[in-house]
Amino acid sequence: MVIKIVSAADSADDVLILSTNSFPFFLPPFPPFFKGGSGGIFFQAGVPTSEIPPSPPLRKGGAKKPVLDATFWQHPSLTTAPPPSTFRQKYKEAKITMTTTPYPAHATVVEVGMRDGLQSEADVIPLADKLALTRALIAAGIRHFEISSFVSPRAVPQLADAAELVAALAGERRNLELSALVPNPRGAARAAEAGVDTMVVFVSASESHNQKNVNRSVADSLDGFREVCRIAGQHGIPVAGAIATAFGCPFEGEVPISRVVDIARSFRDLGMSVLTLGDTTGMATPPLVRERVMALREAVPELPISLHFHNTRGIAMANVLAGLELGVERYESAIGGLGGCPFAPGATGNAATEDLVYLLAECGVETGVDLDRLIDASKLAARTVGHDLPAQVSKAGPRLARHDLDAVCTAAG
Repeated sequence: MVIKIVSAADSADDVLILSTNSFPFFLPPFPPFFKGGSGGIFFQAGVPTSEIPPSPPLRKGGAKKPVLDATFWQHPSLTTAPPPSTFRQKYKEAKITMTTTPYPAHATVVEVGMRDGLQSEADVIPLADKLALTRALIAAGIRHFEISSFVSPRAVPQLADAAELVAALAGERRNLELSALVPNPRGAARAAEAGVDTMVVFVSASESHNQKNVNRSVADSLDGFREVCRIAGQHGIPVAGAIATAFGCPFEGEVPISRVVDIARSFRDLGMSVLTLGDTTGMATPPLVRERVMALREAVPELPISLHFHNTRGIAMANVLAGLELGVERYESAIGGLGGCPFAPGATGNAATEDLVYLLAECGVETGVDLDRLIDASKLAARTVGHDLPAQVSKAGPRLARHDLDAVCTAAG
């Protein structure tokens, strides 16, 4: 939740204190402009947050004016505005009123069903059917796609038509972002030739899963990304980095947060544009989401975070809410809940795009996506793959969908 101080009394002191006894959920790691101590958490008044240095001096005197409409921090556990009386100046009373904004105003939905969803289907989907489904998603308002992967056609025949799919959408590219997974330099060269907007590389936080997934060590994968980034840079194409098994591994169990942070720092050093946390086997929980997002914001604040959840254990949307409360604005999902991971036991489908868009709309978060058209696209996806899909909203419809009273039988008696 975003906390904004909108007014305060003039004061000679520039340090305010928030008692940790009143707010026990303010826990490390603190944002760089906060200082923690046994008595509470301090922040400077009168200084715009953009101008606050990493370690602001905490002393009496200094800035004289109160903060006006300045966002200080987002914290996932704060759901209501704390009463003004809980805020105190270090040396005298100050009147402070507050407003709160629970979620971001806008979120970007990245459709990964064309790659992460269809790659799990046993039957190869014809290019014409992939185009029809993509265009149905575009008609619904989806503008960001992970459209395919430039992996070896022998390894994943379903995605052998990656270049053809990108080329077929050439006339519709004006308002679209088409990204594609590139597993190696050869794939990067093919993706560059096809003219993708963004290349995506991925590595697992777990050594065992990375070996199963790409038959390489984590260190070897990261080293290989250097050449991918060089090729992408020659063509002016940004590279996004994804960390698989970021919330847990089906072979190793818990994945230390230090591994995720180390990989994220490597991504930053390679100049990547976005960091995606992948919940490969649905092991994410809201506390883990909060822990990892907050740690990464401290370690690599320059990298925007995207979240990619699977609904393996039924809490993908709860994890999205945790991300929203942290202000995360980018989410990956697959239409109908398509997908899974063939190299991870029990990895069922991705978070469903229609379920995600429904949740965002009900939370007042704008996406630019028409839910009714998205449901139509989901039904087309089910017909395309030839089986039912696990998404919920495409079955039940929006919350306020009306039904014909006469079409429902009346209880007898």
